[in-house]
Amino acid sequence: MDIKSEFVTTKVSDGTSIRLYAARPAGAAAARGLLVMQEAFGVNAHIRDITDRFAREGFFAVAPELFHRTGAGFEGRYEDFPSAMVHLKELRDPAMETDFRAAYDWLRANGAAAGAPIAAVGFCMGGRAAVLAAITLPLECAVSFYGGGIAPNPMNPGLLNRVKDLKAPVLLFWGGRDQHITPDQRGAVGDALKTAGKSYVNVEFSEGDHGFFCDARASYNPVAAAQAWPLTLAFLNTYTAAREQRASARS
Repeated sequence: MDIKSEFVTTKVSDGTSIRLYAARPAGAAAARGLLVMQEAFGVNAHIRDITDRFAREGFFAVAPELFHRTGAGFEGRYEDFPSAMVHLKELRDPAMETDFRAAYDWLRANGAAAGAPIAAVGFCMGGRAAVLAAITLPLECAVSFYGGGIAPNPMNPGLLNRVKDLKAPVLLFWGGRDQHITPDQRGAVGDALKTAGKSYVNVEFSEGDHGFFCDARASYNPVAAAQAWPLTLAFLNTYTAAREQRASARS
């Protein structure tokens, strides 16, 4: 499927401006919207490629630059995490929530019409962001790839006390060899979702490490990535199609 991709800029309610990388099917209206949440290394070539891949699957996908307050346009190198930490440590949930809303509203105004389903997917810090977006926005579902900071860790208080407010089903991918997100942390996420009575799916790839889906990382695992992709599409399509069917039945 041919796609059209571009950078656009929109206003945030706190008075800042945020750049979005937007990709959509060319020559056709995309019936489904998708927020694509970046890794700690910015809206880099990998995140843009993923956004394009979702567009080829029929989504109107946008990746917001969540570091726009401290480093607009930042694209870090995977071997240089300290450069990403400069921006990561300044992120605050209330500010990110305004960014999610700005991206969501931009989608609504530019192609994902009222009633059209919108979901979220995210990677690394974006995996946590996707869950946070599903807490704060009326999404159909969210997919989190190795989302550090959903459970408390030394850098982040986590989101477990907020999962009771989750508005959508979530699919969570973890790497069994991930040293950044411990088994206890992964288990705590599932326990909190179960206690809150939320709809969720937990998938752990025993041979996967942190970043297993990213083909630009040394930790890339092509087998786990190849399995995670169709599971992601099936999950997104299940919930966004259900919304489309409900909308059609009402019309």
